[in-house]
Amino acid sequence: MSSTSNGAAAGPLESILRRDRAVVAAALAALALIAWAYLMWLAASPAMDMPMDGHAMVSAGLGFWSAAHFLLMFLMWLVMMVGMMTPSVAPMILIYARVARHESSRGKPFAPAGWFALGYFLAWTGFAVLATVLQWGLERALLLSPMMASASPIFGGMLLIAAGVYQWTPLKSACLAQCQSPFAFIQRHGGFRGDRPGSVLLGLRHGAYCIGCCWALMLLLFIGGVMNLLWVAAISALILAEKLVPGRLIQRVIGFGFIVAGAALVL
Repeated sequence: MSSTSNGAAAGPLESILRRDRAVVAAALAALALIAWAYLMWLAASPAMDMPMDGHAMVSAGLGFWSAAHFLLMFLMWLVMMVGMMTPSVAPMILIYARVARHESSRGKPFAPAGWFALGYFLAWTGFAVLATVLQWGLERALLLSPMMASASPIFGGMLLIAAGVYQWTPLKSACLAQCQSPFAFIQRHGGFRGDRPGSVLLGLRHGAYCIGCCWALMLLLFIGGVMNLLWVAAISALILAEKLVPGRLIQRVIGFGFIVAGAALVL
């Protein structure tokens, strides 16, 4: 009788968990689609299509941003990070949502997965601020074209070589390992957190590891163009492949390819 009743209880619970996974997955897909739709609209905006030479850029004051322009660029970076990183963090958020629902069904208070996601994207918000400041500095140095792409083959080649070398470092491997194994990451950092501050902090920590894993790849946006959506999509695909495929082979093959391409560009 006991096993029968447990089986009967497990049926509705599993059905609820499947439904919740579908809802969370749909929400993440919608978030990514909205982010990419905004980027497509921004890329098609006339303000993003004004070719100038270096002297014209200085005359137009592009190296000296207004507060409104800085805010626009920060928003662009933030939305881009959401669009690029949502697919790769989706497995972790889905796991968190499953555990949260399971614990709640047992009468235990547990913070929804949205708090974990909030912490994760807060980390990338900080990265977006730094990327915006870096873009401002590169524009002042006339190293970027008006389309936010590298204006110097030597600068572009050095970025590629630096990103390729980073792919082979122990720090990159350590950060990637944290991102490739969601359950292992949770276990290494004290397990799932049921309280909201703890859940946000755990998401923030996971986001920090993802930044440690991906920051050099993100800087490659300055080579092909920050608003070149094909280039953005290609880098997003590389990040996703690194996280989904176990081991270090993809990481190191990508690194070797970047070093060779960077050397060719410089030479």
